[in-house]
Amino acid sequence: MKDFARAFYRSASWQKCRESFLASKMWLCERCKAQAATIAHHKIYLTPANINDPTITLNWNNLEALCQDCHNREHSDKMRRGPYRVAADGSILPPMS
Repeated sequence: MKDFARAFYRSASWQKCRESFLASKMWLCERCKAQAATIAHHKIYLTPANINDPTITLNWNNLEALCQDCHNREHSDKMRRGPYRVAADGSILPPMS
């Protein structure tokens, strides 16, 4: 978990949103259909710029119910896409499109 998002992911608002979203999907992974969805994945990744925007963070249209395997695959696929850029603070930026 990234430091800038720690307070958000621990908030009652997120916990309630996550729980009700996953329940609405009957805890099924939207990709592999396994009955093991435990992650409400943000389609638009959270950043320091949008972490306080509930239209991004708490919007069900920006969430996808995923199992751990599909979530890991999502992030490992993104990491393989390079070439990567490095910000002035040393953090990795998304590939240029």
